[in-house]
Amino acid sequence: MSVRRIRESEEMYLETILLLHRERANVRAVDVCEQLDFVKSSVSRGVHLLQKKGYIEIDPATGNITFTEAGRRKAEGVYERHLVIKQVLLRLGAGEETAETDACRIEHVISDDLLGVFKRYLSKEEA
Repeated sequence: MSVRRIRESEEMYLETILLLHRERANVRAVDVCEQLDFVKSSVSRGVHLLQKKGYIEIDPATGNITFTEAGRRKAEGVYERHLVIKQVLLRLGAGEETAETDACRIEHVISDDLLGVFKRYLSKEEA
């Protein structure tokens, strides 16, 4: 698997866990499976890799997933990229569904420089 695909997968899991935590107090791998419509073995492997990297902790008794400080920062960064990109696409005239779908793709490959350009664009539009 390429480094880019690993990063995309990692970021997708982190973002999903973040959003699930906004809906409920306890998040388990099965919740991630349901949200992403992935098989349990794939999600199990993915969350254990996140744990190994120090982004999440998994309670052995309950299976509840919690973020480490580094994991929360990374997840929030991914979600911020998503929101910024989606807002730019909407302002440029994209439909809601297209903006959402394409933001999910672009968020994993956008450079920090271009993200900064997008943020400046949004702030000028709001002024």
